[in-house]
Amino acid sequence: MSHTATLTRAGVVVLLLAGAGFAAAQGVQPPVPHASTQDPQVRVTLDLIAQWETELSNWGRWGPEDQRGTLNLISPSKTREAAALVVDGVSVSLGHFVSEEVAIDSQTFAPTQHWMTRVDPETGEVLAALDAMSFSMHDGQLSHMDALCHYRMEADGKKLIFNGYPQNLDADGCKDLAIDRMGPGYVTRGVLVDMPLLRGVDWLDPSTPIYVSDLEEWEEYAGVTVGSGDVLLVRTGRWIRRELEGPWDYANEAPGLHASVLPWLKERGVALLVGDAVNDVQPSGVEGLRRPIHQVTQVNIGLPLVDNGYLRDVAREAESRQRWEFMISWQISKVPGGTAGPFNALATF
Repeated sequence: MSHTATLTRAGVVVLLLAGAGFAAAQGVQPPVPHASTQDPQVRVTLDLIAQWETELSNWGRWGPEDQRGTLNLISPSKTREAAALVVDGVSVSLGHFVSEEVAIDSQTFAPTQHWMTRVDPETGEVLAALDAMSFSMHDGQLSHMDALCHYRMEADGKKLIFNGYPQNLDADGCKDLAIDRMGPGYVTRGVLVDMPLLRGVDWLDPSTPIYVSDLEEWEEYAGVTVGSGDVLLVRTGRWIRRELEGPWDYANEAPGLHASVLPWLKERGVALLVGDAVNDVQPSGVEGLRRPIHQVTQVNIGLPLVDNGYLRDVAREAESRQRWEFMISWQISKVPGGTAGPFNALATF
């Protein structure tokens, strides 16, 4: 995974892919944004992003000390309504775990290691069924929920995260908005958007943007309407493509949501956004900003994201029932000061 550099414009911390320049120097053509992202009807600029910083902000909405953001939209009544969606009692996992596979989308940011902890140092004999494991919370194979301290903006020379907290980091992690501050866990309504099914393909081609028009076309097709407190799960077909064609650099070239959907996410009151890749279409089509969905949802809206969600099984169960709403439940992994945690979630029909 390439390192990143930052610059600031109109309060936005712009994440630039340092690896793109390296790729060009090596004669490798970096991926280009989908042409449709430059259509005037959907084109998003840094100036518009800066405008949305204020217009879409939820800072202070749930009080000055809030650490949960849009997860506050999952009320007790919302949980009761979600429980009523369970008809068959069939649950499937929405999580994908790390692998020790050496691949472009595996062991990103840190190595994955698993070992037995009680081993005879002389003979190598394993003495007990005890083990340990280490991996990156943002590993490319791990379904993980980003903490709201993961992205920042700059204003008046200060590095700020959601709700106006300063981004205080040290060797122990985030001091505010860390994953362990975001509640015990949640039960609410999940709504699946299955874009490959809608388009009649196995997966969306890399760099395919998903627009508001696509999301609303899906709502009409599936007979659902995304509403306040929902978890929105957007399937692009990443995992089936990987199985059939092998890993690729999905972090830099993948289908996903275009930045123009940001006001729609705020308006609909989405509580958690789950993608099967990095949520943002890559390249983003926003000149100078690599991941605008990550930037604005986490810093301004306070909307947590799940990257690398495993959506194959839930898509199969939903299609078999012709029902794309279900109860979703997950617990928050209490990683002290963590910038993310494994997404251990179930969809129950």
